[in-house]
Amino acid sequence: MTILLLTVLMITEIAFMITEISKLSGKKDWNKKRLLADIIELAAFGVMLLLPDIDLSFRFKGLLFILLIRLAFAGIGYLIGRKSDKQKSAGGKITSLITSVVMFVFALTPAFLIKNYKGRPLTGQYTPVTCAAILTDTSRTEEFEQDGSAREVPVHLYYPEEAEDIADHSLPLVVFSHGAFGWYQSNISAYMELASNGYVVASIEHPYHSLFTHDTSGKLITVDGEFMQKVSTIGSSDEEETEREEVFETECEWIELRIADMEYAVDMLKSAASENEFSDWTFTEGDKAQFETAARLIDTDKIGLMGHSLGGATAVTVGRRDDISAVIDIDGTMIGEQTGFENGKYVINEEPYTTPLLVIDNEQAHSDALECRDIGYVYANNVILDNAENAYNTYFVGTGHMNYTDLPLISPFLAEKLGTGEIDPEECTDTLNKLILDFYDCYLKGQGEFSVQEHY
Repeated sequence: MTILLLTVLMITEIAFMITEISKLSGKKDWNKKRLLADIIELAAFGVMLLLPDIDLSFRFKGLLFILLIRLAFAGIGYLIGRKSDKQKSAGGKITSLITSVVMFVFALTPAFLIKNYKGRPLTGQYTPVTCAAILTDTSRTEEFEQDGSAREVPVHLYYPEEAEDIADHSLPLVVFSHGAFGWYQSNISAYMELASNGYVVASIEHPYHSLFTHDTSGKLITVDGEFMQKVSTIGSSDEEETEREEVFETECEWIELRIADMEYAVDMLKSAASENEFSDWTFTEGDKAQFETAARLIDTDKIGLMGHSLGGATAVTVGRRDDISAVIDIDGTMIGEQTGFENGKYVINEEPYTTPLLVIDNEQAHSDALECRDIGYVYANNVILDNAENAYNTYFVGTGHMNYTDLPLISPFLAEKLGTGEIDPEECTDTLNKLILDFYDCYLKGQGEFSVQEHY
């Protein structure tokens, strides 16, 4: 539909230019017809709002703004130039056409890049709702700032709207951590599916590791450029041993920050649920009453963790806590389990992993893990799985790293650039979300027996 809209606008512009390009029109006549063309284009956009996939979301707000501005300028030009007989040059007409084309394409770029994604069908009986707040951890100084400010951790809650029909402290809590320069909605279909089936989900953000977020003052916080650059370049095959040791030290910094964020969020959510304590919270979406409603649903004895990529690694290490009942690592290398680097090899934590663990890999990561076993390379995921008391490992055929987020459904173009496979995105997302729900139903709700295929 976006292509159709652009086509209609282009046809209008071209038709206008064809009728005018060969005429020696005065500015008065030109301005009158320019105003008429702008009215037609705005009206066409208004009519096409009735069609699927075209709306007034941010995907089309830029176009609406441009159409309104053009109409305003055309109206002013018509009123000012009504008495002018000065001719409009052919060059000016051509420039006007080119300018219009560029503006329309630029304005519609978000609509071409981002789909009108409305989530996946939900299987649960409840209606998910959301609220958000920011935690301020006064025990830590924000290392990405120079003003001595405290570390802040945004938390987005998803929970059943029908809270009044649910017994207090009866729903499991699942805490999610996004990947490197990801964002809190990276797996929103999974949060919604869990909430619809009677879970409270907390998706936390890691400022300066997330693509963008906001602090308690409303300031936009974007991903740290140095962090983004290092993530993009780490892991090259031609690294020397000294470089690999530097990589280990860098990864330690990343994971320690994230572990502290997740542990603080878990502790404060438990405190909110058990003691109705919100002194460290600043509410940004919804209000305190909404958070109190969600918090009173949480059963603090049933807490699960999960994350994608670097967030999965975070969940695994925090999952060693005694109060965590189940962990899901979605395509993440468990760098938090790397305790040292000696003689050119990583030293991995060999203490048995006692929390039920589900590890989901992309196809290439699965092949790489098998190769590590064959050549004797010490790989953290292999070590943890081998020493786990209750662990499951699977992969999806035809997947890339970003197939384990909702990005292929939101923006196929961007997802492909970041790494996807040939698998159908909707099928992949639905299968992934069912695995997540089944795993937590078993280990957080005690419902059914969990099993997993070698691959999907």
